[in-house]
Amino acid sequence: MRIFLSVASLAQHYGGPARSVSRLAQALGGAGIGVGIWAPDGSAVDSPFLQNAPGVQRLDGTLEKAFESFKGVDLLHDNGIWWPHNHALASLAVRQKLPRIVSTRGMLEPWALKHKRWKKWLAWRLYQNRDLQAAACHHVTAPLEATRVSAFHWKVPVCCIPNGIEPAAGCARPEDLRRQRWDGEGPRTALFLGRIYPVKGLPLLIRAWDRVRPAGWVLKIAGPDEAGHRAEVEALVQQCGLGGQVQFTGELEGEGRRTAYEEASLFLQPSYSENFGMAIGEAMAHGLPVITTQGTPWELLKTEGCGWWVPASVDGIASALEEATQQKPGVLEQMGLKGGQIVAERFVWERIAGQFIDCYHWLLGQKQKPAWMDE
Repeated sequence: MRIFLSVASLAQHYGGPARSVSRLAQALGGAGIGVGIWAPDGSAVDSPFLQNAPGVQRLDGTLEKAFESFKGVDLLHDNGIWWPHNHALASLAVRQKLPRIVSTRGMLEPWALKHKRWKKWLAWRLYQNRDLQAAACHHVTAPLEATRVSAFHWKVPVCCIPNGIEPAAGCARPEDLRRQRWDGEGPRTALFLGRIYPVKGLPLLIRAWDRVRPAGWVLKIAGPDEAGHRAEVEALVQQCGLGGQVQFTGELEGEGRRTAYEEASLFLQPSYSENFGMAIGEAMAHGLPVITTQGTPWELLKTEGCGWWVPASVDGIASALEEATQQKPGVLEQMGLKGGQIVAERFVWERIAGQFIDCYHWLLGQKQKPAWMDE
């Protein structure tokens, strides 16, 4: 089986999709599937996320050139919607009579539909609605997203497969982490790690932090600036008089990213909307309790006792923040350990790749519909 896998960008700054799609390509390649991976900005060629990807062919150039260089394609798997290259892939699938699976990546969530709504309305009228109707399958990463996609009544099957999460490779020994996070002196760190962009809800977090002002804690904000939003958040920090409690680190990758997780005692994700939230899973893999909003699909934080899942509001975040920062270190440590166990059991990439392979075989008429799709 040969899969043409596409995403808007595999550049380091592109965030979760760059990581998850590249890691899916690696897992599929490791399972013996032929994978050609392409991004319209040419980033597949030198993406840092594809350094060790046996069985994966990095494709360059235009869509037509990339498709021609990857012979014998059986199925197209496109990640994302709205962009011209997504429409081009839909048209290519029709011309080549190939099944196309579309990972909607949260781009049909209410917040996303309202953002730049007039451009999206135009794209919807010109091609997007038609292209989604023509897909062989829609892929989502969480049940809530599945419900919202199904509500469009396209009569296209929807498969729900979460992203996989990397284990915390190279993480410090548990006893060292314990001394650093829970037994050490000095302020503890609450970490946000992700794109600094309006959907991430950072103004909510700053106002909640201002309301609680937890003693003995600092807030670290790590991630790349998008659309100049960092300046807006920094201005709010100064307006609230939090300059001494809030730190901006810029984008972190590799060792710096791992160190940020290890030095933190609490992870914060105040997003209005996430189709998955890779950083939440990464934080859990590093043994961190998490506060996030009901705009993310992480209700298990609440049900499994490894974090807080609250309304996307200043009140909701402030309430969780106050409760979390008043917990004894041993309580937070146990919550973090529980989250790490959940990641290890449920979000292994090999398992995720196996579900995609089942779905691909089904779409190609080679197997019956996987039973887990109806669960």
